[in-house]
Amino acid sequence: MPRSPRATEGFPTSRWRRAWREGGMGGLRSAGPANSPTVTDAQFAVLEEELGKGPATYGFEDERWTLVRVQVVIRRRLRVSLSVATVWRLLKRHGSSWQAPARRALERDEHAVELWKKEVWPRVKGSRRPLGPGSSSSCAVRRCDSCGGERPSPPTCRSREAELRAA
Repeated sequence: MPRSPRATEGFPTSRWRRAWREGGMGGLRSAGPANSPTVTDAQFAVLEEELGKGPATYGFEDERWTLVRVQVVIRRRLRVSLSVATVWRLLKRHGSSWQAPARRALERDEHAVELWKKEVWPRVKGSRRPLGPGSSSSCAVRRCDSCGGERPSPPTCRSREAELRAA
């Protein structure tokens, strides 16, 4: 760290110390955000009203609001240019959340779906557990004829190897 007082003038600590000398603890308090919100509360109320009219009002073919579409509405209606990230932060700040549309067929019969889930699916699904004892090995396990123990399929059982060598 530089020792000369002139060399330290640009460091934040020097600015903080000067602010403390001139204004005490009050001089160190935050002055708030560096920039004011780009969309005021009154403008956001207008935006909410416009979004309530639906995307079709602005010429979009489906009924989904995307961040880019909201950005277009803000640019057209409020005459404010915001990035997509800023639009997301603006909506999040005002309590909006990301929601995926429920994609369901118009012909869907909820009663029939529930009935199928309760009665048919358990029979089709079957049990996930094997009937016999299992193994945590990734190899297929077979019984060794000579010793009766379990062994992985690629290598052979040692007692069986000894028998084969002796023969």
